[in-house]
Amino acid sequence: MERTTVVSDPAIMLGKPVIAGARITVELILEQLAAGWSAEQILDSYPRLPKDAVSVALSYARRTGTRDDG
Repeated sequence: MERTTVVSDPAIMLGKPVIAGARITVELILEQLAAGWSAEQILDSYPRLPKDAVSVALSYARRTGTRDDG
């Protein structure tokens, strides 16, 4: 099973950190969680996201100090 990762490439989403292969930003996932979405709702809304994408995004945010002040 392939491991889900966060990547940053200036040619994809203006270089914002995204879930690899999905082009969904960590920022979007954090904003949706802050707005009250459940992990299941996010995954249902974005079928390209791997099942562990929400936990990977949260882990990335903790490691890098990324936060959503929405």
